Amino acid sequence: MSRDLAILACGGALPVRLAEAHPEAHIYTLKGVPSAVKGEAHQLEKIGSLFDAMKSAGVTRMVFAGHLARPAINPAECDAQMLSIAPRIMQALPKGDDALLREVIAIFEEQGFAVVGAHELLPELVVESGLALGPAPSKAEEADVARAIEILSHMSPLDIGQGCVVAGGQCLGIETVQGTDAMLGFVAGTPEALRRGQKGVYVKAPKRGQDLRVDMPAIGANTVEAVAKAGLAGLVVAADQVMMIDRKTTLEALEKTGVFLVARAL
Repeated sequence: MSRDLAILACGGALPVRLAEAHPEAHIYTLKGVPSAVKGEAHQLEKIGSLFDAMKSAGVTRMVFAGHLARPAINPAECDAQMLSIAPRIMQALPKGDDALLREVIAIFEEQGFAVVGAHELLPELVVESGLALGPAPSKAEEADVARAIEILSHMSPLDIGQGCVVAGGQCLGIETVQGTDAMLGFVAGTPEALRRGQKGVYVKAPKRGQDLRVDMPAIGANTVEAVAKAGLAGLVVAADQVMMIDRKTTLEALEKTGVFLVARAL
């Protein structure tokens, strides 16, 4: 039963999958924030009304779902609840996405809501260990994977991003607040001379110690197509820590583009 579950829905396909799997769940959206599913809309500045609505509906569990850019908040429109938590949000903002989202989780938990991860509700979306599709990575590409993992491990304490592109041992891009698409678009414009004769690889994994209940890394057909457009040989993801939102279309994109996808412990 999902009557005690709330889906805080934003953009992308994940809220759609969750709503389909849990039709009795309560769906809430944020005014001014694009959402892939319809729900009861609340203004972020009036977060107290969202808390009250969820409590009145008997919500005890909630899941954050979809893409949400850091929204602007108008202090003049904030209710007392938002004004009380705003200092905590402002202190977390400069520290990185994981720090910010941990604070957001804590705020909702203090209101009595248990925050669960989308991967807990839809475990079939998690990319399993051992998945290997497309051409096998070459020895040079495996070396690039190892280099990318090393870079990501050093990025994790700084709470910067979840992805890295390496070609011929050279780092061509790291994911920052602009996101995966922006990084791969930048890599697509990299001169061939900087790739040192290699196509390169994209490695995606959560930050070390990241709370996976919110912002668990995800890939899809668009990711595969962007990897191919960037001229990369393929992508490697952290097994059991990355979601594949639509497996069918993703596998079709892999077959169409010829890039590889490997899931392993990173």
